[in-house]
Amino acid sequence: MHARLTPAVVPPMRWVMWAIPVFLFLIGFFHRAAPGVIARDLMQAFEATGATIGLLAATYFYSYAALMVPAGLLLDAFGARRVLTAGGAVMGVGALVMGGATATPMLFTGRLLVGAGASATFIGTLKIAAAWFPPARFGLLAALSATAGVFGALVSTLPLAALVARVGWRGAFWGVGLVTLAGTALCLAVVRDRPAGAAAVAAAPTFATVIAGMAQVLRNPHTWPPFLVFFCLYTVAGNHMLWTVPYLRDVYGLGLTESAFYAMATSLALLVSAPLTGFASDRLVGRRKAVCAALSGAQCGLWVVFVGTLGALPLPLVHALLFGMGLAGGAFVLVWPIGREVNPPHLDGVAVAVVNFGGFLGAALTQGPIGAVLDARWAGTLVDGARRYPVEAYRDGFGVCAAFAAAAALLCLLMRETHGRNIYDQLRAPTAREAA
Repeated sequence: MHARLTPAVVPPMRWVMWAIPVFLFLIGFFHRAAPGVIARDLMQAFEATGATIGLLAATYFYSYAALMVPAGLLLDAFGARRVLTAGGAVMGVGALVMGGATATPMLFTGRLLVGAGASATFIGTLKIAAAWFPPARFGLLAALSATAGVFGALVSTLPLAALVARVGWRGAFWGVGLVTLAGTALCLAVVRDRPAGAAAVAAAPTFATVIAGMAQVLRNPHTWPPFLVFFCLYTVAGNHMLWTVPYLRDVYGLGLTESAFYAMATSLALLVSAPLTGFASDRLVGRRKAVCAALSGAQCGLWVVFVGTLGALPLPLVHALLFGMGLAGGAFVLVWPIGREVNPPHLDGVAVAVVNFGGFLGAALTQGPIGAVLDARWAGTLVDGARRYPVEAYRDGFGVCAAFAAAAALLCLLMRETHGRNIYDQLRAPTAREAA
């Protein structure tokens, strides 16, 4: 749902309105990858297994995925400012609870709250972008928003490792919680749902109307290919973020900061590839499906090489391979515009939420089981009270990721090419003619 923007309201407040929600999204993305960096600390503090660490990481995605569609409904019905403020507060409290956890249930509770609060941040950011920017910029803004999230993942590698080395993992989470609450207060004070000088295209739908619209989105067969593509792509990304640092520590014998340094290569590459993918799709080739399919195919090939050479490559080549995987990983930023552009324009929040739900469902369902795969290959070695897994364990776990990367590349072929515009009416036209 876009507002008609007059020249008076285009610069410069639109960037401020977008930047504050995207900061909250950045923090939410930070939490997705953070357990990989502190996995050994958590194993030591709570005597955790790989399956426990995987389940803890997945807990974020359980609550995130469960609340993703309701968050879209609330955003469409009540506006981004209020929903983002509530979500940011819950996310900040969750980080504080994690930092103060004295037992595993409390740790899981904090993680659950973080995921619940973060569930509104990305869709809310896109909702603000749709209201404050012209429709032709939506693909680019979606990519830039995703890039900010990737920066959050980057912060959760080497910067988090350095912070943990100074203040411990508990101090790091307390600090993140306080920063989150500060950003939430700023959102409440500054952000507005739409420009004061803009004329809405249509009245905001009622909550009941949006609920009815969700059924329409779910019944649309063109919603499901981007849903499934993101399911596979984020299964790969979520487990990659969780297990790369432990892999580098266990197989290559690196310390925490060294492992985090190499692991952040993927996030560094995504900082470039995510906005470039959105820009290329919007401005250069005018295509969504073709770009997404090409990058997903490249991602699949790189994962095959990664698994086939696990533990055998020198570190500089591992670093280059991880960087290449990040360059190809920009494919995921196109599933949201595709999902939005094959559904009714007034249900953009619900459509993006449904597609986004697919990715987090994938991560939620696979992180614990892949941790169990590692446990099954554990040879009983402990390092400072934490499990050390052999290369065979990581080959099995990352092999599952490679299979999902291949599935994503194939599923891209089922998506509809939108050429960067809403084609919902065109998709319905054949059915209407047949009915006539």
